[in-house]
Amino acid sequence: MIELRPLRQFLVLAEELHFGRAAERLHMTQPPLSLAVQKLEALLGVQLLERGRRTVALTAAGLALVEASTRLVEQADQVPARVRAAASGEAGRLSLGFVSTVGYGDMPRWLRLFREALPDVQLALREATLDVQLRGFETGELDAGFAIHAPGAEPAGFECLTVSTEPLVLAHAEDWALAKRRSPSLEDVLREPLVVFPREIAPSLFDALLGFYRAHGATPHIAQEAIQMQTIVNLVSAGMGVAWVPQSVCALQRPGVRYRPWPSARVPACDTSLIWRRDASPVVRRFVDHVRGQVKVKA
Repeated sequence: MIELRPLRQFLVLAEELHFGRAAERLHMTQPPLSLAVQKLEALLGVQLLERGRRTVALTAAGLALVEASTRLVEQADQVPARVRAAASGEAGRLSLGFVSTVGYGDMPRWLRLFREALPDVQLALREATLDVQLRGFETGELDAGFAIHAPGAEPAGFECLTVSTEPLVLAHAEDWALAKRRSPSLEDVLREPLVVFPREIAPSLFDALLGFYRAHGATPHIAQEAIQMQTIVNLVSAGMGVAWVPQSVCALQRPGVRYRPWPSARVPACDTSLIWRRDASPVVRRFVDHVRGQVKVKA
């Protein structure tokens, strides 16, 4: 094994090509420097220097050692800073899950600012519903995630930061029969075929929506289920039914679809939260602090 100290000494000698000047720079005498080079040559089994009476020159092997040693020494010099950066969360890898609705809100801006502030953190993004994210946490594939849920129904066993609360709004086809009325009744709306996400991907929100129907004496007629909000909106445009979607989805402008709020009907709200394990790494904590700061600024 070659230690770094003789490599550093050799690099100084390679710059000076003079034992006396190199020894002076290294704050040592010439004999120990000569001995260190001889040991390197013996260890490597090659001649590193052509020694003349007045000159010193690098052999081909010496030139190769200069190139290799320069890289090694530079990497070694970076180790303390890299270790400290990892310990403080300024460097590392963050695997982040997110539901599609977050992409219509502030998350893209938050990620851009985080990358600008901490360029040494490698972000790995994965669009995934809550059920998929939970499996990712179990296998260690995810470090944190943005998920949607009913207010007060954060996923159990996680640290949680709620980043937004928004009402559900009605998405309907542009040529929807009830849209021709000036004020269609909620009772009529609740009898319409419903396009909705499966319960397993957002159970608390699904249950809140079901409770909303029951509170108004209705049972939802589920015409179609779809996982992605974009797919749900596309099915609405095709006349498959109406859908209750988070207000942020209104940013998804699909031809043939209209969004209608129902402010007086106590429609369920939808929370978006950042979740992470209690034993999260420093880089995850850094990201949480970053998002928390962005939420406070927005508030």
